[in-house]
Amino acid sequence: MAAKGYSGVGLNEILAAAGVPKGSFYHYFGSKDAFGEALLEHYFDDYLADIDRILGEPGLPMGERLMNYWRVWQDTQSFQECQGKCLAVKLGVEVADLSETMRAVLKRGTSGITDRLGSAIEAGVADGSLPACDNPYAVAQSLYQLWVGASVMVKIERSLAPFETAMATTRTILRLN
Repeated sequence: MAAKGYSGVGLNEILAAAGVPKGSFYHYFGSKDAFGEALLEHYFDDYLADIDRILGEPGLPMGERLMNYWRVWQDTQSFQECQGKCLAVKLGVEVADLSETMRAVLKRGTSGITDRLGSAIEAGVADGSLPACDNPYAVAQSLYQLWVGASVMVKIERSLAPFETAMATTRTILRLN
């Protein structure tokens, strides 16, 4: 699905890749959509654990940890390295219109991301590594939206330039220039 999208992969292709008989699949999942929900939930569980690890790195001010998060994004979400790593970007637009339950998983997952980023901005203000910020959670949402958009543009342009622009804009928004 990371390569072809949700609609581009049929159930038989999923079963063949996993080496699972159709009956076993339906024992665990009532439909392809139920599988998609589970796939996205697992993806966000892993992704949120990665964010927690990056933002929880000891010995660094929170502003530096936050910038490390964006550097990791830049390094792992490019058009060359994305397979299996950026399902929210790859499937988000596609499945949000196809399945209300998958849209809800995407909303919960992305809210988890922006909540963590908002808390990190608050912590950076508290430890003095980021300047004062009126609404850290609104800033977090704007930054996440900026980076999701940059990820789409990286795929369209087949260039890392949108990530360079996103990084510069992030530094400006966080007043780190």
